[in-house]
Amino acid sequence: MKTMDIKIMSMLMLNARASWSQLAAKVGMSGPAIADRVHRLEEKGVIKGYTTLIDPKSVGYEMTAFITLSVNKNIHRAEFLAHVEKLPEIQECHHIAGEDDYMLKVRCKDTRDLDRMISQELRELPGIDKTRTMIVLNSHKDTPIIPMPAEEE
Repeated sequence: MKTMDIKIMSMLMLNARASWSQLAAKVGMSGPAIADRVHRLEEKGVIKGYTTLIDPKSVGYEMTAFITLSVNKNIHRAEFLAHVEKLPEIQECHHIAGEDDYMLKVRCKDTRDLDRMISQELRELPGIDKTRTMIVLNSHKDTPIIPMPAEEE
């Protein structure tokens, strides 16, 4: 990856609303050249999209939890993953190594909402044997910023 692309992506992670001219001024290129580079990164799938980060608590999602679970047969995995995609409370789903198969990061309104997620949305699925839930008491770091490699142009 080229150093200029890394600089551009680093700036976009911090401010995706930056204009081409603002980005260009920071890296010493023209606005159209920056736009071309960003469009190429989008086409390659390096830049997957843009979003607005909302404080979950400000919209009523006071609780964060991590849920690990096991899916007892491969035939149930596709159904489980399709169900996960439909649930907006599940922010992340990771296939993991170890005792469990998956780890989910969920945002819920409160303990009652978390209970609904576990009891009705997850444990009711075929093949889900057990779940383990860890409730987040406080978050010291929660960032979408990816560490960027340093390479020569």
